[in-house]
Amino acid sequence: MAYDLITMGRIGVDLYPLQTGVPLPQVTSFGKFLGGSASNVAVAAARLGRRTAVITRTGDDPFGTYLHEALKGFGVDDRWVTPVPGLPTPVTFCEVFPPDDFPLYFYREPKAPDLEIDAHELDLDAVRDARVFWVTGTGLSEEPSRTATLAALAHRAKSGTTVFDLDWRPMFWTDPDAARPFYTEALRHATVAVGNLDEVEVATGVREPHAAARALLDAGVELAVVKQGPEGVLAVNSAGESAEVPPLPVNVLNGLGAGDAFGGSLVHGLLEGWDLEKTMRYANAAGAIVASRLECSSAMPTPAEIEAAVTAGAVQ
Repeated sequence: MAYDLITMGRIGVDLYPLQTGVPLPQVTSFGKFLGGSASNVAVAAARLGRRTAVITRTGDDPFGTYLHEALKGFGVDDRWVTPVPGLPTPVTFCEVFPPDDFPLYFYREPKAPDLEIDAHELDLDAVRDARVFWVTGTGLSEEPSRTATLAALAHRAKSGTTVFDLDWRPMFWTDPDAARPFYTEALRHATVAVGNLDEVEVATGVREPHAAARALLDAGVELAVVKQGPEGVLAVNSAGESAEVPPLPVNVLNGLGAGDAFGGSLVHGLLEGWDLEKTMRYANAAGAIVASRLECSSAMPTPAEIEAAVTAGAVQ
């Protein structure tokens, strides 16, 4: 049976401070969580009842073992999560200064195993057959992951729904101009593009939301989703339909992971065949729920929690 969703990209261990508003040098205790955008999106969709799997790589170490256990605990198939001898599993620390300051510190040296995904090891039939296939911009930042990501996209050839999460992380690139040709190539194979204002500017050179959405459609996708932070989210499709949905009111505890919850709910809405406005409202609500919680992967909401937030018009 085909998967509802296969994601491909980053994985790692997130170490979040258990004290909020405290600089990292003074933090005394941390929580350990599964992290990485592609992996979190798979977790978020699984929490909504979807059959999901992730293609990624870890170190051959205890943190790698932990990530396998965490994925299986969340109901995500880990058959395509393989170890890379000699490279440590990445660890990411953050600081938590609500409501809008969450610095990230990536420890991915000498190289992250998830950038060692090799095209020759891909199950291309599974990639083609998945109802939704999700790739990220980070996967384009280095070889062999770059070639593997583009090969998977080319083999899929826009069958089903193919999502390109623009996922711009400047620390993984020399500059935006170096990234843009690879983003352009990925967009050519995708049916959906998702990104915030910084990310759509990297992909298209345009920052104004409506112009950026049009540029993404011109680049080849059928649906452009532009996340505008406090201004909400804009979605425009190639049929000329659009929806602009404001964010839900929420007391933000940790904004990290909200975009991944949004992504998992977006996938769910697309698979359900919802209209643009309903899909965006539910995705917004999922993101707001996670923003109100400290954790990321383990904070992904259930259908009942999202429905309650949409009905209430706020996260309680």
